[in-house]
Amino acid sequence: MLAYIKGELTAITTEYVVIEAGGLGYKVFMPETAIERLGEIGKTVKVHTYYKVREDDISIFGFNTQEELRMFELLLSVSGVGAKTAVVIISTIEPSNFAFAVISEDISELVKIPGIGKKSAQRIVLELKDKLKKEAISVEADTKVNNKASNNNDEVKEAMSALQVLGYTNKEIEKAFEKIEKADNNVEELIKKGLAMLSRN
Repeated sequence: MLAYIKGELTAITTEYVVIEAGGLGYKVFMPETAIERLGEIGKTVKVHTYYKVREDDISIFGFNTQEELRMFELLLSVSGVGAKTAVVIISTIEPSNFAFAVISEDISELVKIPGIGKKSAQRIVLELKDKLKKEAISVEADTKVNNKASNNNDEVKEAMSALQVLGYTNKEIEKAFEKIEKADNNVEELIKKGLAMLSRN
């Protein structure tokens, strides 16, 4: 299974790019926004990949960040959401905003995505929140995490839950939150700060 591809960007379209690595040209389907961030042809790029294998289809999907890849994998676990729909969603909403929408059950934010109606948005929220419950993820803000955030413990817990939506473990999140200033930040700001810290690891 391919974890990532690193090589020369040799072709760009609105739906996929071609990356040459080791003498092979890999056709990699990507969100439009991710393609735009890659840069110009001839540049050396690295994309995190999802290798999709079906009886009638073998495809590679690529993403700029681990968070986008995690989000893609999570979306594929939702009934009725295929790879093409997941790519459109990732092209439309940032992983941090998506995680916040799920954890806060903000259906109105999700229905802004092209092709996502109210029922689909409700299903995404329901199934992903149930996934968290089934995995028995604890979102307790212990003293290590909230020693600087006594006035916003609920916001810290909610932000931690949102990051767990993106596949991070409680231990990883707690370690990241030890290094960021949490006081006087709202949930969205905490998610973005936590995500920035986790991305450095």
